Amino acid sequence: MRSFRTAQRLRPFLLPHTQTLLFSSLPTKPISISNPTDPNPRPSSPIYDHTTVRETLSSYCNDWKKALDFFIWVESQPHFQHTTETYNRLLDILGKYFEFELCWELVEKMKQNPVCVPDHTTFRIMFKRYVSAHLVKEAIDTYNKLDEFGLKDETSYCNLVDALCEQKHVIEAQELCSWKNKELGFDRSTKLHNIILRGWSKMGWWGKCRDFWEEMDRRGVCKDLHSYSIYMDIMCKSGKAWKAVKLYKEVKRKRIKLDVVAYNTVIRAVGASEGVDFAIRILREMKELGCDPNVATYNTIIKLLCENMRVGEAFSMLRVMSKNSCGPDVITYQIIFKYLEKPNEILRLFDRMIESGVQPRMDTYVMIMRKFGRWGFLRPMFIVWQKMEKLGCSPNESAYNALIDALVEKGMLDMARKYDEEMIAKGLPTRPRVELGTKLVSNESDGGTYYRSVPADKIIKC
Repeated sequence: MRSFRTAQRLRPFLLPHTQTLLFSSLPTKPISISNPTDPNPRPSSPIYDHTTVRETLSSYCNDWKKALDFFIWVESQPHFQHTTETYNRLLDILGKYFEFELCWELVEKMKQNPVCVPDHTTFRIMFKRYVSAHLVKEAIDTYNKLDEFGLKDETSYCNLVDALCEQKHVIEAQELCSWKNKELGFDRSTKLHNIILRGWSKMGWWGKCRDFWEEMDRRGVCKDLHSYSIYMDIMCKSGKAWKAVKLYKEVKRKRIKLDVVAYNTVIRAVGASEGVDFAIRILREMKELGCDPNVATYNTIIKLLCENMRVGEAFSMLRVMSKNSCGPDVITYQIIFKYLEKPNEILRLFDRMIESGVQPRMDTYVMIMRKFGRWGFLRPMFIVWQKMEKLGCSPNESAYNALIDALVEKGMLDMARKYDEEMIAKGLPTRPRVELGTKLVSNESDGGTYYRSVPADKIIKC
């Protein structure tokens, strides 16, 4: 059985890219932490920035042991104390790998420290990670424990229901609400009904969405702009964009003032039903009514332009965004990457993205690498891989698989095997590949069974 004390004995180390992340944020001149009146001042010690520590932890999001090792190491540094935010970041990483015992030991440690007490975000993370592991009962039990932390309130309840709906456990969420809402006085809560409506939307059960929308009327739940925004989005996704436009007109008749989220949905609906030029008209309308577009608004327009093979105009919109207060984000670039057909164009845009301060996500790297892999271009694939390592991102199983598949396709089996073994060493799930002579084997770990791929010649036969 693992414990936090056991974890503390992990070998402390600091990788080169971690040092870069940490020390790049420090002042150019050393900060003296010695007594100015001391005749023999000690050498200055660096003071670590909490934002940089969180970013460094995020760079280890695919390797919980290194994340925990770094967390313990930085805690041991002079003049540094973890905050609730840094604890929450580590909790999220540990929960991703189902290390719930370690999570609870961290929570107990937080409880004893007045500087970093658990907050609503702490338990929202716990709900999310339990439910993503399909441990619904454990998530509900966690909510029932919140009296100990003084956090058993409407916010926590909404976070629990939201976690269930976010991970497609909407049936359980609705069952929970059906007997718990009256007890807590939330039976006509617009917010909770909106969460469940959005949950049915994530499931793609359009009939259930319609039934629940009508049930809200029967229960006397007051529908707000958020309700209409969700249902307009449902209409778009279910292929009935014209109905979303009809709802938009109904909202305008009711004189409900639209916000940017609602307008984004309307732009998508109008673009799907009437074309991108009409969507641009809605963009002009929202500006005239004093509703400033956000990044998602421009992303919607750019996507519509790309879908209509108007990539040049999409680049023009990208330039407009760069000049405005809301610059492009990683999703903006990913939309355009999808429609580019030349490796050099992709690499130029990739460099432009990094230079502008937009950090690629892991799915950005995977998307580009898979594209290069399909085309049979290994050199640009390795350029992207090296930039990923340089920027301090730890590759996940999707990134490794994209690279290994491309190497196997090119017949570079020795190099492919090297990366496959690297995956196994990191504890990442691997795929069996005939070309590499790997097979699935079962292993017992902590009372459970998991499968991993190992070379066939290393399987011990009984």
